[in-house]
Amino acid sequence: MIGNSRLHWASFKGLTLQDTWDTGHLSQGEKADPNSLNSLDDNELETQPLVIASVVSEQTKLWQNDPNVHILNLDEIPLNGLYPTLGIDRALAVLGAGTRFGFPVLVIDAGTALTLTGCDRDRNLMGGAILPGLNLQLLSLKQRTSALPLIELPENLPRRWAMDTPTAIQSGVIYTILAGLRYFIVHWQRRFPDSKIVFTGGDRALLLNYFKSAFPELGESIIETSYIIFWGMSEVFSRIN
Repeated sequence: MIGNSRLHWASFKGLTLQDTWDTGHLSQGEKADPNSLNSLDDNELETQPLVIASVVSEQTKLWQNDPNVHILNLDEIPLNGLYPTLGIDRALAVLGAGTRFGFPVLVIDAGTALTLTGCDRDRNLMGGAILPGLNLQLLSLKQRTSALPLIELPENLPRRWAMDTPTAIQSGVIYTILAGLRYFIVHWQRRFPDSKIVFTGGDRALLLNYFKSAFPELGESIIETSYIIFWGMSEVFSRIN
């Protein structure tokens, strides 16, 4: 999975997930180093099919002439009502979550962008939302203001009413994101009371920790996993092969 910030890898034997890891984006003309691909050796890299989904077109171009590569398209994903500009990462994530945990399902992906994507029991896309992720909001404040610093995210919820600038930034970003997520989750659960709620993405553990602290009555039922996009890719590849 070619994400906005990194390449996310997984190895499968059949439909069984073996391992996952991350590497940096490739530069023009660069090929992936087999030694960096965890348990894959040179022979496996040359002979095993490589399935790619991407949200970064420039990175996709570096792979498209490889004979062992299959680049997934949105029209290959077995969900109903997908619109042409839907990110394939969102479609694969909600497919993987639904396949693994059951439909209906709402996926909250805490990556560079924070996305929400939901499907009903019949695999119909019900829509979603996109906003800047935690770190992207912090970075934008640093880059687009003259005096605000770039700060780190705390392990636990900060003071709501801050008495210093770094904590005020933490409070503003974290609590407004949490309030927004709660709004969407409550609204979704009114429509689909039996739906699973799944958190994924690089900031999932930190965001879920915040959410459980702020809204324990909602947080305890949330599923946390990093694998759902790969489960979605495996589901699609098994159908087209």
